[in-house]
Amino acid sequence: MQSLYEDPELVKFTSGKSDVTLSLLSHFLDACSQQAAVSVSPAKTMISVGTGKGKVWITQLGKNFVHIVFPFKEQYPDNLCFQKIAQVPGQNQYNHHFRMYSKEDLNEEVLSYLRKALVG
Repeated sequence: MQSLYEDPELVKFTSGKSDVTLSLLSHFLDACSQQAAVSVSPAKTMISVGTGKGKVWITQLGKNFVHIVFPFKEQYPDNLCFQKIAQVPGQNQYNHHFRMYSKEDLNEEVLSYLRKALVG
């Protein structure tokens, strides 16, 4: 995977961000690439990380966190990692919101949902 700092399309998302946030983002993208071959595609308001089978969205790069949305066709309410689960109005999609403050937050539970989101 190309370095975040070398991809001109990602510069607008990463410029001016703290070293903590950039380290978390890099750690998360490394974890994604360990699950499957992923493509990283910036859009207007978020970064899509996906495979041919699924994706997750990085929706916010905060001062000391990275916010990621995992879209699923069903709710997974029995977890310790998602801070919010919201159904997309009129669709059979449930967005599961995860906020990563430290590398340790990307634990086995989160990785299992990441695998499910990216490869099914």
